[in-house]
Amino acid sequence: MGAVEAGAAQRVTVTGLLIRAGLFLLFVRVGGWLFGGLLYALFESLLVAAAVGLFLAAAGATAVVVRVFERGRLEDVGLGWWPHGGRNLLAGTLAGVAAGLGAVLLPAAFGLAEIVRAPEPELAFSTGKFLFVTALFWFGAAGEELMFRGYAFQILLRRFGPAWTLAPFAVLFALAHVGNPHANWAGLAVTGLWGLVLGYAFHTGGDLWMPIGIHFGWNWALPLLGVKVSGFTMGLTGLAVRWKAGPIWSGGEYGIEGGLPGAAAAAALGIWLWKRKRQPQTAASVSS
Repeated sequence: MGAVEAGAAQRVTVTGLLIRAGLFLLFVRVGGWLFGGLLYALFESLLVAAAVGLFLAAAGATAVVVRVFERGRLEDVGLGWWPHGGRNLLAGTLAGVAAGLGAVLLPAAFGLAEIVRAPEPELAFSTGKFLFVTALFWFGAAGEELMFRGYAFQILLRRFGPAWTLAPFAVLFALAHVGNPHANWAGLAVTGLWGLVLGYAFHTGGDLWMPIGIHFGWNWALPLLGVKVSGFTMGLTGLAVRWKAGPIWSGGEYGIEGGLPGAAAAAALGIWLWKRKRQPQTAASVSS
């Protein structure tokens, strides 16, 4: 029995698990403030500070708590590449992109919206911006998944099961978006639904690569058509969506994650995950 398996085999009380989970989330939050503040001071960019700062904080906190509590490594929270990691990342990314494009193009096909050329020059396409924002989206998705579907989520999932774990972390995921521009109750509710789907993606996919892929693919696909991502405007191609329907479809200033298309896309992904063959768990660092 290796170090990770030995750590996982040790019996931990419920109180102990909650303390470990709480400390991990606290470390990520404090680390996010510290790294985010430093990055903002260096680059004067809220996007860089938020995305890269959260990733550094989540990765660092995970590495520390897994080493201290489980005698394991960062990859033991479901970041092992073999045997399913690469395949899950690709499948999740393609599914997220398909969901994002479908959430916009299907309403457009029924006359609820139209794709137009964005009038704002800052939304025009440029290769450098495209690559830069793509990288930021990846770091942001990986950081949020490490925080909300990483160590704390996994140790409680192993002990209490999905019925008691997915919903609380989905609520935490939604609450983390309260400070986003134009956040509203509809947007937070749909964001919580996405939190459920991403938690279920870990549960069925067996690792973090599946939720990271879905999260990244969805976030990356929306700006391709000029759609806001959780209240943030980040055009990548010079396109924009002009909605002919009301906020129940468009999501208003928060974007389609606050409307029916965002909810429908999350539900469709949930059905897709449910129909897929469940993969064996590769996250070895969770205590039982």
